[in-house]
Amino acid sequence: MKRLMVVLTAVAAFGAAGAHAQNAAQVERAQSGASCPHCNLFQADFNNRELKGKNFAGARLRQSDMGLGEFNGTNFAGADLRDINGSAALYGHVNFAGANLTHANFVGAYLEHANFRGAILEGVNFSGAEMSTAVGLTQRQMDRTCGDRSTQLPPGLRIPVCEER
Repeated sequence: MKRLMVVLTAVAAFGAAGAHAQNAAQVERAQSGASCPHCNLFQADFNNRELKGKNFAGARLRQSDMGLGEFNGTNFAGADLRDINGSAALYGHVNFAGANLTHANFVGAYLEHANFRGAILEGVNFSGAEMSTAVGLTQRQMDRTCGDRSTQLPPGLRIPVCEER
């Protein structure tokens, strides 16, 4: 009986882990330039890719590497973008409305005209980001983020300085 419980526990744990793994076919399509709304792109590698004007609304992109990429005009509304690396990437005119960007890294990113209305920005690092024309940002959102002296914000907003580790 004890052995059966161990096997059932292992099967249940594997099944739960598999439910959260990325969908390799969806990742491959998206990496090739296809839109992929509501796709499971968990931990996908979009580093240095050009994916302008795509639709990733509601997609799961958690822990994806999007550094140095070009995503201008892309729709990430309602997407799960927790823990992404978006450093030094281009996100001009991007829609992040309602997206979860918790602990995202946007160091040195270009975010001009990006829409952050209703986005969750807990722990986001905007150091060096250009976002002076971003829309939908509130001081309450910004109070949960950090940046540095070179972070360019919309008029009237301020950002806490990131703590050195």
